Amino acid sequence: MKYTFKTILALALSLSITTAFAQETPKEEDFFKISKVRVPEGPILEVGGLVTLPNGDLALSTRRGEVYVVENPTSAKPYWRRFAYGLHEILGIAYKNGALYVAQRGELTKLVDKDQDGKADLYETVYAWPLSGHYHEYSFGPKIMKDGTFMVTANVAFGDEEWWRAESRVPMRGWAMNITEGGKMTPWAAGFRSPAGIGAIDSTLYYTENQGDWVGSGGLWKINKGDFMGHPASLRWTSLPNSPVKLQSDFFYSKIDERRLKDSQGHYIKPENRVNEEFKTLFDMKKVFPELKLPSVWLPYGILGISSSEPVKIPANTFGPFAGQILAGDQGMSIISRIFLETVKGQEQGAAFLFRKGFRSGVLRLEWGTDGSLFVGETNRGWGSAGDANEGLERLVYNNKTPFEMKAVRAMPDGFEVEFTSPVDRKSAEDLASYNVESFIYKYHPVYGSPPVNTEKLKIAGVKVSADGLKARMIVQNLRQYYIHTLTLDGIRSATGFYSLVHPVAYYTLNQIPDGDKLSMSDVSTKNSALAPASAPTTKKAATPVKGTPVAPKTTSAKAPTYKEVEGLLTKNTCLSCHNPTKRQIGPPFAEIAKRKYSAATIYSLIHNPQPQHWPGYSTEMPPMPQVTKEDAYKIAGYINSLR
Repeated sequence: MKYTFKTILALALSLSITTAFAQETPKEEDFFKISKVRVPEGPILEVGGLVTLPNGDLALSTRRGEVYVVENPTSAKPYWRRFAYGLHEILGIAYKNGALYVAQRGELTKLVDKDQDGKADLYETVYAWPLSGHYHEYSFGPKIMKDGTFMVTANVAFGDEEWWRAESRVPMRGWAMNITEGGKMTPWAAGFRSPAGIGAIDSTLYYTENQGDWVGSGGLWKINKGDFMGHPASLRWTSLPNSPVKLQSDFFYSKIDERRLKDSQGHYIKPENRVNEEFKTLFDMKKVFPELKLPSVWLPYGILGISSSEPVKIPANTFGPFAGQILAGDQGMSIISRIFLETVKGQEQGAAFLFRKGFRSGVLRLEWGTDGSLFVGETNRGWGSAGDANEGLERLVYNNKTPFEMKAVRAMPDGFEVEFTSPVDRKSAEDLASYNVESFIYKYHPVYGSPPVNTEKLKIAGVKVSADGLKARMIVQNLRQYYIHTLTLDGIRSATGFYSLVHPVAYYTLNQIPDGDKLSMSDVSTKNSALAPASAPTTKKAATPVKGTPVAPKTTSAKAPTYKEVEGLLTKNTCLSCHNPTKRQIGPPFAEIAKRKYSAATIYSLIHNPQPQHWPGYSTEMPPMPQVTKEDAYKIAGYINSLR
């Protein structure tokens, strides 16, 4: 057979176009590469703190009480030097005027190399705070503020019999402290539970919190002097004369039940989630306690983290379209989330997105290198994480290619406006079927965490796409102030390449609904392909069996769903935050659960009412998950039991 040049050219063009449209949507790793920093044999890097020095070196503190200085940290062969040792669980480090400052469990310490031999020879106590000796009394920081003072946050302890209930056994546990270089301490804010994610962003103090008692989910909070962040344990010290917080424990507990109950034997009962109860939310109680601070942005539990850690701002000309936004790590899920902030009616709010997963251990500390890469300090001893390793130091490196993402989500008087990093395909973006919006919130109660509650699917009435294809504005009915709004844009495609969004879900915390002009229905698209009438199915009349012919019994084959078929359910119901199909993480792998040969009904029951004694050796209890429907649980159970 003969082919002309035109025929061959046409075939080649056809093949290239087909290949282009068949290309898989790029993933996180196609833009942001995780690379391990080379470490010499010996150091165990349970990283507690990171800071880049003026000369580009990296100073690093560890939970084992050591400080290292890493020369040429972005090179293939960095040089490691131990600078200090013998300290007590260092969970933060800062640099100021030629000295390093670290937060030990019980003090802020200044480290100085006086003889310039590369090792600290002065260990000076700047300020010491009390300890009761409880294992959970971690201290975090310091962060240097605009006036040169230091900020430190202090963890609470836990009860003895009531091991689930956080306590402030000694002053400043559950507080943020402002400390001068001369050693003067001023209490700054109260109500912290486990404030590992302390950060100074644009000279303003922020922190991320971990889910726990009184904390329905993690989030990002802005801290001002005199704020009460929500956990009541530290209120026992607000009667001290220098306390900027005046809310008292007695008044707090008179307004909300702490559920300190005993059984018939006189033993305290651990409070658990109550289904179908009348509950309070943070914003309900802010009307009663004006000092109570609402999060700027919630980081939904099990989706964008379970143990939120350090927030950092993306510098200008770094990480492409996301410069100026905030990244926040998560120790439990070994991920980094991205946060876009805006201020509406004087209140900070915004959207959170998954940014990068797949780190080798729990992400605790983030620090920018001089080359624009992001150092990621990791640890998981005693805390558990999705990563396989117990510790680590990695770098996140951007390849300067623009991913197709939601760059920002902004609140509008009648809905939301989504800005994209590159133009969208107009046909997909003008189709209401490409969008989904739900809203939900968490309980404010003494139970460990909270399921999502008051979940409601919101109607999208119309959408308007900008002329340049970079923005889509949605009319969303029944916006709910203070609620988390989940925007899922599964149907949106890029104008070039027809790619899906790398991360198609945003979680917007709507503290205020802005004023302003609303869209006219005459200006928006109301097309919805999901509502297109389906063609009538053709039916074929079954043949009538000949009389006397035996009829085979009806049979049903319930084929177990595959991982791909249940992955969406596992993600939606936050199962993947703690479980992996084959690897041990915070909870047992699904394959290990399968060996127990539980029925689907038993798995459904255990999801709603977990039994920690079934899984000895796992330090983190599974919280009750009453929001998981029976239908979802049975599908998940079918997948789990297929792994036998």
